[in-house]
Amino acid sequence: MSTGNLDFEQFRVFLEKACGILLGENKQYLVSSRLNKLMEQQGIKSLGELVQRIQTQPRSGLREQVVDAMTTNETLWFRDTYPFEVLKNKVLPEQIKANPGQRLRIWSAACSSGQEPYSISMAIDEFERSNIGQLKMGAQIVATDLSGSMLANCKTGEYDSLAIARGLSQERLQRYFDPKGAGRWAIKAPIRSRVEFRAFNLLDSYASLGKFDIVFCRNVLIYFSAQVKKDILMRIHGTLKPGGYLFLGASEALNGLPDHYQMVQCSPGIIYQAK
Repeated sequence: MSTGNLDFEQFRVFLEKACGILLGENKQYLVSSRLNKLMEQQGIKSLGELVQRIQTQPRSGLREQVVDAMTTNETLWFRDTYPFEVLKNKVLPEQIKANPGQRLRIWSAACSSGQEPYSISMAIDEFERSNIGQLKMGAQIVATDLSGSMLANCKTGEYDSLAIARGLSQERLQRYFDPKGAGRWAIKAPIRSRVEFRAFNLLDSYASLGKFDIVFCRNVLIYFSAQVKKDILMRIHGTLKPGGYLFLGASEALNGLPDHYQMVQCSPGIIYQAK
């Protein structure tokens, strides 16, 4: 597949407009590896031709397929460990106290293949087991992603042994999954039923999401320009209740916005509280 400089520049502009992702100038190899197969199937020879076809045939579904291929990421169970411990030991007890008699709402933004929201759901179950009766109204997890095909897979709650091996302990596997045969595992219904999956673009309006006590937006802001990142963080703030918490990725930091968020050191890890 041809990735001339002009073609690649056109594609970068298209991708940022479509979903906010800002590709580095040296990311031709990433585009090639992600789109090679799709372009071969469609008989498309260059990125310029790909962008042109998306623009001239808006109903072909090609735009969605390309965004899908470029935004799909494999992820881990209980990624970085500490956010889930902080959730159980600090954030859940605080939020239960601050919102007595209310169901907690948690947003997992850019949930990818579902490991994050299901890990949150398992962490909530572990909290309930050691704090019986505290989370009286339960919790709802809204998990969103741009990729329709990814969400369809998430909803089944089924994973192969390769995905299971990424960060899941034997104890949690035994407790929260049922073997399905042929090296596949399914998440048990009580863990799955706490999670609601929705297709959502972080560049769209957040009005339909409602208010949250806790937001996980981890390892996604790194793909955006500084301006888009700031805009997303402002809009996430609009969805958080005062005193609610935002979890970012281990390599991400919230610079600026001192009127909106307060940094909370958790040792290990940092989280942000909405002012």
